[in-house]
Amino acid sequence: MKKIINNPNDVVSEMLEGFARGNPKIIYFPEFAVISRKEKKRKVGLVSGGGSGHEPAHAGYVGKGMLDAAVAGNVFSSPGPDRIIKGIKEANNGEGVLLIIKNYAGDIMNFELAKELAEMEDVQIEYVIVKDDVAVPDSTYSTGRRGIAGTVFVHKIAGAKAEAGGTLEEVKKVAQQTIDNIRSMGMSMSPCILPNVGKPAFELAENIMEIGMGIHGEPGVEKTEIGNASKIAEVLTNRILEDMDFIGSEVALMVNGLGGTPLMELYILNNEVSKILDSKNIKIHRTFVGNYMTSLEMSGASVTLLKLNDELKELLDAPSDAPSFHV
Repeated sequence: MKKIINNPNDVVSEMLEGFARGNPKIIYFPEFAVISRKEKKRKVGLVSGGGSGHEPAHAGYVGKGMLDAAVAGNVFSSPGPDRIIKGIKEANNGEGVLLIIKNYAGDIMNFELAKELAEMEDVQIEYVIVKDDVAVPDSTYSTGRRGIAGTVFVHKIAGAKAEAGGTLEEVKKVAQQTIDNIRSMGMSMSPCILPNVGKPAFELAENIMEIGMGIHGEPGVEKTEIGNASKIAEVLTNRILEDMDFIGSEVALMVNGLGGTPLMELYILNNEVSKILDSKNIKIHRTFVGNYMTSLEMSGASVTLLKLNDELKELLDAPSDAPSFHV
């Protein structure tokens, strides 16, 4: 195992401490593995989180116009309710708190428990569940579709609505509208190595890619020989377009790396996806290319489409100073 770490058991705490040292607008609570905004404002608070290993998610999206707090679990493990409650308390500025949860059983269980405990202290809380992955209807880790890179668009749009003074009901409504209009599909070409395990989490032959693999290495829909960028773009994009009608729509496009894919390759993939969308009369309003929701050093990518209307477009374009999502 070749990794720039110290003790494998300390990777999350040392990663968060290093993140905090590089970002003066946030506060780090090491005993809870929580990152929160230093600036407090009377508005609806947004909290998200999940297992570590998906950086820059979720701490990288804490900032003006996005999240108010992010809660980290151990690598690929949901944070416990005590950590989530701390995140809720840091995000609560008197107008209620919205929890943005990815559709994994552990996350849902722990966030719902934290919600119930916080409500006992008279905190007004709502939540939404992101399930944008079109790869499989069900998986080992979730009931229904998995939440993957499209979650970042939910952070951005709900965060902008909250920053603009929306009520808890309004922020939840626009977050749910965003979720309903997002579809994602991913693929992997190599495994990742969990620091405390020291060996690959699964195996893929040298010339094989897995279509639809999840961000924790969950099974996809098929293993096939690695194709060129054009073929990969066709497989991922067509699967999304088969699931939802985007024809004639205006969209935001995200081409997301899983941690081990060079930007050169992501831009090549973006070029191929964009050509497909152009051919189908799907107008791209904005494109985001980079590492937004990763899986340690896994080589691979995902494509996300968000169908836009005037409100979603305005909120997507609103300012943000989150470290990993500047607008």
